Amino acid sequence: MSETVRVMLEEDVVNKRIAELAKALSEEFEGEQLHLICILKGSIFFTCELAKRITVPVTMDFMSVSSYGSGTTSSGNVIIKKDLDEDIEGKNVVVIEDIIDTGRTLASLLKLLEKRNPKKLKLCTLLDKPDRRIADVSVDYTGFVIPDEFVVGYGLDYDQRYRNLPYIGILELS
Repeated sequence: MSETVRVMLEEDVVNKRIAELAKALSEEFEGEQLHLICILKGSIFFTCELAKRITVPVTMDFMSVSSYGSGTTSSGNVIIKKDLDEDIEGKNVVVIEDIIDTGRTLASLLKLLEKRNPKKLKLCTLLDKPDRRIADVSVDYTGFVIPDEFVVGYGLDYDQRYRNLPYIGILELS
């Protein structure tokens, strides 16, 4: 089987949108501190670029949550591989995702985090595929709404490959 990647969103387009999201977050949380929760591994590129552009004080923590194996579709089984290192009670928390597909993973994760009593709990995603949504997930900040394509780059992977692409591309398998 051969793989090719076709560009969907150029690097400059992605970077411009990240700057816009950072500005919106900075405005909403002006005068306060913001705690970002990066969902590993796919969100690391997006989280770092977003954090660099946020103008209010930022702290970060990381979680590893998965519902994908080595395939291209969600298994539906949510697994927390790494939990938070810090307590989020009373904090302004923004969960940072690379992509929201079915929403199953995020719905479970947000319920778990809400029980930890943050001051505010928001969700920010670089990419959103609402056509694939199964679970009810409210997204507060969205980079791009995309069609139902399997995408890679900017942290998104296919079997751990292509994360390092500086753009968002459509993976085509033949």
